[in-house]
Amino acid sequence: MNSSVDQKRAIITGASSGIGKATALALAKAGFKLALVGRSSERLESVAIAARSLGAEVQVYVFDLLQLDQVKAKFTAIAEELGQVDILINNAGMGYTGSLEATSLADWQQVMNLNLTSVFQATLGVLPKMRAQQQGQIINVSSIAAKTAFPGWGAYCVSKAALNTLSQAIAVEEKANNIRVTTIMPGAVNTPIWDTDTVDADFDRTIMLTPDNIADSILQIVQLPANANIEEITIAPSAGAL
Repeated sequence: MNSSVDQKRAIITGASSGIGKATALALAKAGFKLALVGRSSERLESVAIAARSLGAEVQVYVFDLLQLDQVKAKFTAIAEELGQVDILINNAGMGYTGSLEATSLADWQQVMNLNLTSVFQATLGVLPKMRAQQQGQIINVSSIAAKTAFPGWGAYCVSKAALNTLSQAIAVEEKANNIRVTTIMPGAVNTPIWDTDTVDADFDRTIMLTPDNIADSILQIVQLPANANIEEITIAPSAGAL
């Protein structure tokens, strides 16, 4: 493990399950100091205990990213408490199925609020710290749905396509500050998102990617030398789109 002086600090949203949990454990093994953000205190603490057992220093922040008017200030406070923020992994998000015609305005706004606007606000919260450091790395977990529209997934596809463009906008604005941005676009991943009330899909989860598949890729990206960056990466199940 790195010494405390050299130890990189990473904030992970949606860290209580799925890709966020797997990423927390992968980074813990690699010696990162972690700040885990999620809604469930019990599940988040369980991940923190597992990460600490791997030798990581972990702080937990129980917070609902749909509280949009508080997100920026919350992440500014987390950044100040950490003292240094090397990596922000915007992983939290929601799935949503339903034809566009059947999608209510309230549902549409909730998908955009969590999958896009909360990422915007969380990023703004940590950017001042990264600018002051003149270095930082932002990883946004998007989806293959950002580039391929699937019937019945309209609102979700739009939210992820916008997330990709947000990543590009941050990248060009912050390049002068040595802040790197990566967009990860996984295909179907076997996570609890398929069990949520807003998703109605009957796919074979045994042929999906695993959260560890995505976590391994994130670990490789954050271990790149400072003069290199993967701007976009698509990770698809070998079986193809489901």
